[in-house]
Amino acid sequence: MTEYSRLKTSPSAAIRATLDYPVIDTDVHTNDFTPALEDYIAKYGGAKLVDELRKAESSRLNSKADGKDWYQQTPEERQYNRTIRSPWWARVTKNTLDLATYILPELLYERQAEQGSDYSVLFPNNVLAPAGASPENRQALQRAVNHYHADLYRKYSDRLTVVAGIPMTTPQEAIEELEFAVNTLGLKVANIPGGVKRPIKAIADKYPADKYPEVARYASYIDFFGLDSEYDYDPFWAKAVELGVPITTHYGSQGWTGRSSISNYMNNHIGHFADGSQAFAKALFFGGVTKRFPQLRVGMLEGGADWGAHVYIHLVDRYSKRNLQGLQNYNPDLTNADELFELFARFGGEITEGYSFTKEELAKIVLGSSFARHSRQPVGKELEDFAAAGIESIEDIRDRWVNSFFFGSESDDRTIGAAFNDKANPLNVKINAIYSSDVGHWDVPDLTDPLAESWELVKEGVISEADFKAYVFANPYKFYTEANSNFFKGTAIESQVAQIQSPQLDKSFARA
Repeated sequence: MTEYSRLKTSPSAAIRATLDYPVIDTDVHTNDFTPALEDYIAKYGGAKLVDELRKAESSRLNSKADGKDWYQQTPEERQYNRTIRSPWWARVTKNTLDLATYILPELLYERQAEQGSDYSVLFPNNVLAPAGASPENRQALQRAVNHYHADLYRKYSDRLTVVAGIPMTTPQEAIEELEFAVNTLGLKVANIPGGVKRPIKAIADKYPADKYPEVARYASYIDFFGLDSEYDYDPFWAKAVELGVPITTHYGSQGWTGRSSISNYMNNHIGHFADGSQAFAKALFFGGVTKRFPQLRVGMLEGGADWGAHVYIHLVDRYSKRNLQGLQNYNPDLTNADELFELFARFGGEITEGYSFTKEELAKIVLGSSFARHSRQPVGKELEDFAAAGIESIEDIRDRWVNSFFFGSESDDRTIGAAFNDKANPLNVKINAIYSSDVGHWDVPDLTDPLAESWELVKEGVISEADFKAYVFANPYKFYTEANSNFFKGTAIESQVAQIQSPQLDKSFARA
């Protein structure tokens, strides 16, 4: 089938032809041609770096125990080891044209019109594989992978931009790779893991990883780079703002409690990106990152946008009850012991018969049975869950959650209606849902479908036409240009977005 005939039959191209604004796809996945990638890495750092990539890919894709992956283990071994079922058949294969498209940059570039997109941000599936490499080679491998992708897609940069993978084990490592990616490679979007697994020191000191590897495997926690982090990541966030880099993540939670089935991939998969990203986003919010860096823009992909509305609503609800003033409703020191004693005397005869106590003893019994017993009451900053976030009003929550975060929603995700439900969302805001087709993964068997699927949400009344425009254009435009006003300079849509600096677009961006 010729390019013209394919374009003519594409349902998404047909939808795009009716729009008077460009479509910006924030999440397209590509696959690498392994021989070319490995040759490039070998020239970068020798055979040892190629071996590191292979080991990192293996550890990322398979759950292992005793050196055997899930498929090598018997059902009994899986039960014994609690070997988690990892993803399987996660790439498009039957659609041979699409299979080739995700590997060949020229073909992807040619077919962008079929996809109904004007500009796409690409996430090679190997971009974060180096995170699983050994500490001594991780940074070099990440740099090699980023360099390969930058070279591979540079000639197509008017319509395609590839992300830089940024390791986050330490702030310094992250800063060095971000500076190299932007200043040397010319990349302009960063993709980070939403968390890094670290050892619990109290256990690691007693059971060193070199002697007790199995203990080390489980005796860990996840550092989300904000709240309670061992490291100060503020220099990294500051560098991202300085360089004008929007931060993205595809952070999932497969393997976490409730997502650790040893037999069922779908059990582990449904909702896992939302859960992982939620943990990451809340750590930035409660850790005060979005307060200290209001210009920082963070996009969390593949998890949908409804959870962004859900958390925003609950932040407001909880703050209204547990701000410093509201907390006094739960202060045990404010219980009226005289009134309590009188009420028990009048109404408690049946349950207190045979017991003798003073009013002070009664108050102690009641308060002790109503709350977990602690060695003392919290004092000072221990009472202020919202203090680091700098929250003094629900408007502050809006500014530090809604303004800072963008939520990648896939084309057929009906839950996007919650993001645009300004009647339910406090202060009548709409959450920043951004069009993330996710083409290249199993949920998109044909790349010509996603935009048309999103338009079906308009036809069915899930979202309005104005919401659709915000979803596929205005919100992605905000995400990239609020981080970097020159983001689209030199691209094929530069002239189109330049016209958008108008009262009409400003009005569409305004919050109700």
